[in-house]
Amino acid sequence: MRVLHLLLFMLVGCGAARVQRSRERDWAHHGASMFADLSVRELKAVRDYLHKLPELGLTDARSMPLTKNSILLIELHLPRKHDALKALDRGQAKPPREARVVVQFGNQARPNVTEYVVSPLPFPHSHRVKTFKRRSIPFESRPMTFVEYKHMRRILEKITTQARTLLFETSGGFSFTNCTDRCLTFTDISPRGLNVGERRSWVMLQKNVEGYFMHPIGFEVLVNHKDLDSEKWFVEKVWYNDQYFDSLEELVRKYEDGELVKVQLPEHDEEDLFSTYIPRGQSNSASDIHGPKFVQPQGPRYHVDGNFIEYAGWSFAYRVRSSAGLQIFDLRFNGERIAYEVGLQEAIAFYSGDTPAAMQTKFIDSGWAMGTSTFELAPGIDCPEIATFVDLYHYYDTDKPVHYKNALCIFELNTGIPLRRHFNTNNMGGYNFYGGLENNVLVLRATSTVYNYDYIWDFIFYQNGVMESKVSATGYIHATFLTPNGLNYGTKVYNHVLGNLHTHLIHYKVDFDISGRENSFESIDLKYVNFTNPWSPNDYIVQSKLHRTQHATERTAAFRFGKKMPRYFHFYNANEKNKWGHHKGYRIQLNSHAHSVLPRGVKEEKGVTWSRYPLAVTRHKDSETSSTSMYNQNEPWDPVVSFEDYIRDNENLENQDLVAWVTVGFLHVPHSEDIPNTATPGNSVGFFLRPFNFFDEDPSLASKSTVIVRQDKAGNPVVQRWTPARVGHCVSDQPFSYNGTYALV
Repeated sequence: MRVLHLLLFMLVGCGAARVQRSRERDWAHHGASMFADLSVRELKAVRDYLHKLPELGLTDARSMPLTKNSILLIELHLPRKHDALKALDRGQAKPPREARVVVQFGNQARPNVTEYVVSPLPFPHSHRVKTFKRRSIPFESRPMTFVEYKHMRRILEKITTQARTLLFETSGGFSFTNCTDRCLTFTDISPRGLNVGERRSWVMLQKNVEGYFMHPIGFEVLVNHKDLDSEKWFVEKVWYNDQYFDSLEELVRKYEDGELVKVQLPEHDEEDLFSTYIPRGQSNSASDIHGPKFVQPQGPRYHVDGNFIEYAGWSFAYRVRSSAGLQIFDLRFNGERIAYEVGLQEAIAFYSGDTPAAMQTKFIDSGWAMGTSTFELAPGIDCPEIATFVDLYHYYDTDKPVHYKNALCIFELNTGIPLRRHFNTNNMGGYNFYGGLENNVLVLRATSTVYNYDYIWDFIFYQNGVMESKVSATGYIHATFLTPNGLNYGTKVYNHVLGNLHTHLIHYKVDFDISGRENSFESIDLKYVNFTNPWSPNDYIVQSKLHRTQHATERTAAFRFGKKMPRYFHFYNANEKNKWGHHKGYRIQLNSHAHSVLPRGVKEEKGVTWSRYPLAVTRHKDSETSSTSMYNQNEPWDPVVSFEDYIRDNENLENQDLVAWVTVGFLHVPHSEDIPNTATPGNSVGFFLRPFNFFDEDPSLASKSTVIVRQDKAGNPVVQRWTPARVGHCVSDQPFSYNGTYALV
């Protein structure tokens, strides 16, 4: 009878657990739409609402005057975490959807940038000003827009017309105006000045050919474009072939008088254009057959419903934030939340060089609305043909939402290496058993092409409760004209072309919620111990011992580059334990070769103070949603958002809602193999979220893809498996197609 009662108790308990898991899944699905990017309908509704407010005096963003009030950006404004969790954890009503709107006020006595929160969507009828902790947003810190670039092109037309002969002879027959297939183009450099309140940019000219980033001609000009009347813009400095000039007139006069060493680039040869992707050289691979392809013999094993994704125990919501990029929310495994948010914050590339453009280049990519550069992904190259492709919509520097086709993809991937395996030999020519599990993962991928560089953003979900965040860098290097001193700052990659050294740093936010919001943080390292050998008293033992350090405050949890780093970063819930009595936790494992980009205290470093720390941990605050801002690029000296403020108050971290801020990256010294452009192998960095006593055992034991082989008494293999023994095969019979356009909607 006691056994029967126990059995009934277990059955009731299992049934209750299933009901609870089902309820949690439904709540997660219910709440996912809180994090979905704004729809076309919502974007247009916000635009129309603000344009009808007479006090704002808004006009079209693409109208030519700079002295105008216009919308720069519309994107989702996230709900307060406390409100969102009511929907996610209790199934309560979701908070109203809201929009973050950036408005540029150029048509007033004191031009400024103001942010608004507009709500509720999709029928907005109210707005409030969004404030920042440090300061208001100065107008000079605004990102460059399409219209400002049109005015920049106009002044460059005047400059290049005045220097037409010099540029034509220098470039081997190219000109900026009145050209057909031999045109010059330009690259502008940020930050735009050296001090607060400036807006002046170094601009370098290049041949406008395929891969023009690799074709500088040795001419750079400093344009002051602070005035909102572009007719008052002027040239402050000119650089030509390793010499500075105070005016364009001085350069042209000295050139025509023969007082300068002239640059004469070789004639352009279309058939020998080193910067194209056109194949050249000897290939040792057959071209009449395809390489391996991904297949889904019985269809996809993941489920996508809007922005809600489920796979092998995982569930999460995602968005692609226009200002910064890919984010996931409410990350759960088997119904238990691991993190509330894991999201990209920033990408920077700080350069060195001998030309003024090179030495000034410190790109902070959210200042270029990194999340909006999510162009079409090519099937079979950017993502497998079998991937699920998703369209994205952005509203940035436009008057209508822009449709980006197939800009995000989701697919299951076999990594080609087992998740785990073992061959257990019997030491007599046979075996006791072989066991193995294929390593299938789900990949959520988007890209950002921020001018010359392409970043491939991946979130990768493993069957054993591990999540990987990875970025792979490709695209073209930022090249400048080679000078005699240039080899101190990079590598010659072609005639007159220097590949400039630079450091890439990527910043992420990980808002942990491990079995609840009350989490703590410790680092774990090893410490040598030396003691008398208990079974041989005349000898001694030297070995490693676990050494744990509890980080109780934000300052102690901010790890500086250049300092010795602990081996393990462990986030845990002190109130929840697994079956073996350990605190349930996850750890962050870095895959990075990063180092700081500038010494602390340098003016430009103030705009990227997060780059001081490979890892920093803070208390969650709704006011600290991001470690950076799109305004830091053009005014890093006194940034609107300074990450250092987040840890300055040195709050307690024990049993708190914790946020980890992770910096990864690498140094890139360009080399000849970066021609035509940079390849991804060796240029991928990121971090893992790895369970550390979160489960009672490896959760991938639930996978039915395990294969076990044993020998019977006769020595014959006996295969035990839980999936079909035969694998089907199917590959798309559709030819490769790619459109690549994006349009107003």
